[in-house]
Amino acid sequence: MAVKPPRWYFSLRSPYSWLAFRELTQNAPDVAESIEWRPYWEPGEVGARLLAEAGIRLPYVPMSKEKHLYILQDVKRLATERGLSITWPIDVDLDWDVAHLAYFVARDAGRGVDFIDAVHRARWERGLDVSLRTTMTAIGEELGLDPGALAGAADDPEIRRRGVEALRAVERDGVFGVPFFIHRHDRFWGLDRLPGFIARVRNAAGAPGDAARSESGSGAVRADLLVPAGDAGHAGGCG
Repeated sequence: MAVKPPRWYFSLRSPYSWLAFRELTQNAPDVAESIEWRPYWEPGEVGARLLAEAGIRLPYVPMSKEKHLYILQDVKRLATERGLSITWPIDVDLDWDVAHLAYFVARDAGRGVDFIDAVHRARWERGLDVSLRTTMTAIGEELGLDPGALAGAADDPEIRRRGVEALRAVERDGVFGVPFFIHRHDRFWGLDRLPGFIARVRNAAGAPGDAARSESGSGAVRADLLVPAGDAGHAGGCG
């Protein structure tokens, strides 16, 4: 049986996934380039119907009020420690299919990482509703991608099919919150588990730390990865 590649499940909804994205791309671009990036989200009405028809059941538990209040405090503390300011968006009846399916369009164009960065900035730094198609249009214009393709991703049957398969992988891997990292049989859940995942990936690749990034002596990394640096009760993971 082939060994599955290291992978991480991210969400455009979760503030912990936002922080993990920044730390992964800033502090470990070698790892970011070598692993699979897989989206995780709670589908809207159409997506939920398609999952039910496919017999897919996501291990998602709604968040309690107490936990939500804790996360507000915890994320503000973590952001402050990293020199970041956060503008909390107001979430009311959001359709997470819109942004997460648009990710596939951006990834097909070779701009998946840039798209995630732009959506995170829109959501966590500007407080925008990223489930709006108008927000996807604006991000498409910002990145030089097809605005209509991003905004209309949820209407594309093929993109919808890929979304179902992406969430089938969530079920298969037993992902119950994000950020979630997997290396072979080892699972790492939450922002505070990211260093352990990075170390495991580097050790398996025979690349101890920064040496893997500086073999040429320049220490250069890909410029497109230099971005500004769901859950069941864990301070560093959010479903």
